[in-house]
Amino acid sequence: MPISAANQKLYPGGSIRSPEWRAIRDTILKRARFHCEGTSRVFECRAVHGDPHPETGKRVVLTIAHLDHDPRHNDPGNLRALCQRCHNRWDKSHRTANARATRQRKAIQLGLFDQSAGGRP
Repeated sequence: MPISAANQKLYPGGSIRSPEWRAIRDTILKRARFHCEGTSRVFECRAVHGDPHPETGKRVVLTIAHLDHDPRHNDPGNLRALCQRCHNRWDKSHRTANARATRQRKAIQLGLFDQSAGGRP
């Protein structure tokens, strides 16, 4: 899932393309030996960057996940190299909550909800 422009600014150097973020990313990938580190939800995943994923068959692209979903918290203990499958599973509840909040905000802006009723239609 793409990172919003607002969240990009929160990364070290102001972007996922900055030298500061790339150095952090490289450190985490080397720590993981370019394997998915898995999560508490899928701890056994060891998919290898660039190889076909053992479950999906798609080419693995490792990403760096912020376990607490805060791009400002770049302590190595909060960062994990994850394949797309594990990263999407890790972020699912966070993305769902964000999508719900965004829909509610837009509905209120469009006047679809009565604000005096606590945001209910």
